[in-house]
Amino acid sequence: MDKMNWIVLLSTGGALLAIAIGVFFPALAMGRAIAQALDALARQPEAEKSITRTLFIGLAMIESLAIYVLVVVLIVLFRNPLIELLLK
Repeated sequence: MDKMNWIVLLSTGGALLAIAIGVFFPALAMGRAIAQALDALARQPEAEKSITRTLFIGLAMIESLAIYVLVVVLIVLFRNPLIELLLK
């Protein structure tokens, strides 16, 4: 295999690993946030609006991390800067 094939292979493997890790940890954080919100709702049902609003804002922040990972992975897969260095 030449250098180009190795770069493409390693970039694809790295992208797969990055998306796996980059989605795993935000998913854990979302699960924990939801569990804590349900626990808070069980303790103080009168604070439902405040807890729900805060939960949705927190979930949006956590989900943005996974979206950033997806964007970086797509850049690596479709516009790999290392391939341009090999072509020069």
